[in-house]
Amino acid sequence: MELAKLQILTGVAHALGAYVTESGKSKQETKMIEVVLNDRLGKKVRVKCNEDDTIGDLKKLVAAQTGTRADKIRIQKWYNIYKDHITLKDYEIHDGMGLELYYS
Repeated sequence: MELAKLQILTGVAHALGAYVTESGKSKQETKMIEVVLNDRLGKKVRVKCNEDDTIGDLKKLVAAQTGTRADKIRIQKWYNIYKDHITLKDYEIHDGMGLELYYS
């Protein structure tokens, strides 16, 4: 009976692009990407993160590399200011993409 449940869960999870661990819990596969952030002073910061990280997570990673507090960092592309609670995947930020870095 348990094997049948695990096989059903595995089939559903694969259809959703995830995989099932031995305990039967589904874990979403996430891809590591590298995002390049440029400020207006010519500083370039390269950050490796997951697609499902939020902009707030990205700000924390940038803060760790630059020494600037995360709450003083603004990330945007053109005139689009990215909100902290939305994921990189939702904003369609992909590997190697360049973003603008501002300090406030």
